[in-house]
Order: sequence, then structure tokens, then C-alpha cells
Amino acid sequence: MLIRTQSQRGAVAVLVALFMVVLLGMVGLALDTGRAYMVMDKLNAATDAAAYEAAKAISQGTTQADQTNYAIVAAQNFFNVNFPSSYLGATATMNPPSIVFNGGTVTIGVTATAALPLSLAGVLKAAPLAPGVTSQTIRKDLDMMFVMDVSGSLSASGPAVKSAAVTFLGQFNPTTDRVGLARFAYGSVVDDPIRTGTTRGFDRPTMISQINNYSFSGSTASSEGLWQARDQLNSIPTLNRSSMRVVVFFSDGAPNSVASYFPFKTGTTCTTAGTLTTDDGTSANYPGGLYNINALSTLLTGGCVPPNGKNITDLMTGMPIWYNAHNLASNLNDPAMQEFKLVTNTPRVVTADMSTKAIAWQNTNRAARNMAEALANSLRSQGVFVFTLGLGAELTTGTGPDSEKGQDVLKCMANTTDAPARCVTPSQPTGLYCYAATTNDLTPCFSKLASAILRISK
Repeated sequence: MLIRTQSQRGAVAVLVALFMVVLLGMVGLALDTGRAYMVMDKLNAATDAAAYEAAKAISQGTTQADQTNYAIVAAQNFFNVNFPSSYLGATATMNPPSIVFNGGTVTIGVTATAALPLSLAGVLKAAPLAPGVTSQTIRKDLDMMFVMDVSGSLSASGPAVKSAAVTFLGQFNPTTDRVGLARFAYGSVVDDPIRTGTTRGFDRPTMISQINNYSFSGSTASSEGLWQARDQLNSIPTLNRSSMRVVVFFSDGAPNSVASYFPFKTGTTCTTAGTLTTDDGTSANYPGGLYNINALSTLLTGGCVPPNGKNITDLMTGMPIWYNAHNLASNLNDPAMQEFKLVTNTPRVVTADMSTKAIAWQNTNRAARNMAEALANSLRSQGVFVFTLGLGAELTTGTGPDSEKGQDVLKCMANTTDAPARCVTPSQPTGLYCYAATTNDLTPCFSKLASAILRISK
């Protein structure tokens, strides 16, 4: 029989007490370590948001001093929003952001620490935890063409379209981002050419004024807007180009018009490239035109317009083999001028035949869609990101000779992962398509595109 003495029982009690202190300390340390990891994750999210929003806020200023101030305010505001006061008992401090300008690139660094008092681990006399994190955003220089559909179907939505477009422009830096503006309907015009020299930036007030004065009429010659975008971006000498090149393309419908030098019958005096347009919903009407490719809703004159009782296809011998709208007539047979085929078996079959109303409508409509995708593909092959925004229910309804949804064309242009398999090209930049079901969705969609561009620019 084992008999414990009073001293032995006392020693055991002391050992148990010491063990309990150590055990409580170890449990507390484990809990505090877990809290520290959670606090660090929250800190990371807060500094990431601060650095990213600071990069966006730089666009609000016109001088480096203004841009720096906007960035600092935005960083602090978004840090505070993303790290709530006393989160898990921690007190967080964001240090003043580091903002470094280097040509067209801005590097923003945000660091933060959090003082985390110990809980049960304090019984071990351990030092308080102080997790710290660092986030960095590099906002690269940008060359961007903003291409807007101003066709007649947008007339009722015009005020909302203009307002959303103006808000979109406000998210880019007028001193470091190169931005050009073009619009299209039957033809296309460049409202603000992109700057091609070493001087960067764009005239945002003038651009906003032009957008606010837009009117809406005509058809949807998407390829003409894309051609202008490509021409403008490629006009920048290689050594002056930005590291990020983008086209943002807005439309509410599928392409239904195509431009070229169309071959005319003997005796016809038309020698000008023009746009042939169709109704993309039905073949009840002959194609119309020809329209001036360097204007929005202007019929050509002379032999390019059919006389009374005739339609334009009565004057033509057929669809031209090549898209040649912007080539000189004297160079139409030069192989170097033969980049895009109109008469083709892919991706949609287009023949030269324009002999009947139904055939002419089918070939014109298919050629219009083919050309929009071909020009976008050409841009992406040069490393240009294509972002598309579509408005309205018509884009989700099958139209044209193949009952094809207009948004599928816009997805193909952007090379999105959910585009039809025939047009997805993994080796080329993947852009973004945003669908605005109503005008209320326009500003969020434009903001989504701007955010995607800025993320890619980091």
C-alpha cells in the first residue's frame, strides 16, 4: 500500500499547476498563431486592394503631384474598408505608399503591420505578435483604341451609352495612357487619333465633349471600326509603343455591313470603295448602299448609287474576292494588298454570287461577320488585347442567314474561353466580353473592362 505524505501531495499540486500554465500557454499560442495567420491574410487583402485602387486613382490627376495625392487617399480608404477596425483584436497600420513614376510606368508599393495582443499565450511571457505584409502594383503604360457603335438601333439608348462611355474614359490616365477614339455605323471616323510620338496621354475633355455630341443612325459596319483601331495602333512606331495594347469595342448588334471596292458591270461609273449594308434579321430586302466608308451615314454619289427602280446589286458583277476598302484602286491586284478574303469557305461560306435577293443578303451578311472576326484576329496576332461590350437582347437572339447570336461574334473577337470552339485561339491574348442586358448594366460592364485592363497592366 502506497501512502503519500503531505509534502508529496503539495509537490504534485505544484507540478499540476505548472503543467496547467504551460498547457494553457501552449493552447493560447496555437490560438494566437491561428489568429495571426488570419490577420495576415486580411492584411494581404487590404494592401492588395489599396495598391490596386491607388493605381486606378492615379488616372484622376493631371500632374504627378495630383496623381500621387489621389493615389495616397485611395490607398488609405480601401485599406480601411478591407481591414475593419479591431479585426480579431488587432490594430493595423498602413505605412505611406511608395509611388514611383518611370516614364509611362508607375510602381506602387503598400506595406502594413498589425499589432496583435496575445491571449492565453501571455502567461508564457511571449512577445506580442506583429504580422506585416507588402503589396506592389506596377501600372504599365497603355495604348488603347476605344471603338463605339453609333448605329440607329442605339438611338433610344443614346444618353445612357454616352454617360457610361464618359465614365469609362475617366478611369484612364490622361497624361500617361495613350487613348484614341473612333465610331462606326455605315462607315467609320476617328474622332481623336492616338498619339504616335514620344508624348503620351490624351485630351480627355475634348474626347468627352465629342462623345456627348454623338448621334445614332445607320447600320453596323463593325469591321470599319476595327480597321480604324488597327490602323491607329499600328501608326505608333514600334519603339514608341506601350507594353500594353488594347482595343475596347462596344456594339449592340451583329455586324451586317461590309465595305470594299465592289466590281461593277460595264458602263457603271462607280470607282469608289463603299459599304454594302443589309438587314441582319431577314432577307426580304436587297442589300443597300453604297455608303461612304469615311463617314457615318452618307450615301456615295454618282454611279455608286442605283437609279430609280434598281438596287445596288443590279449594278455589280459579284462580291469582290478580297476586302480592299482601304487600298488604292490601282493596287487591288497587288498580293500585298490581299490580306483578308471575302469570298471564302471559312468560317462562314461566302461566294461571289450576288444574282438574287436572298443570295446577295446571305453573302453580304456572312462577309460582314467574317471580316469583324478576321480583323480582331489580326489585332490579337500582334499582341493586342480585344475587349468587347454588347448591349441588349438582340445579341442573344439568332439572326442572319445562320441564325447566329451576335454575342458569339463579340466573344470570338475577344477570344474568350467561352467563345465558339471554331474561333478560340489559345496562343493569342484572351480578352473579355461583358454583356449588358439593359442600359443599367452599361456602367458596371465598362468598369469591369477597365478593371480587367488595369489588372493586365499590373
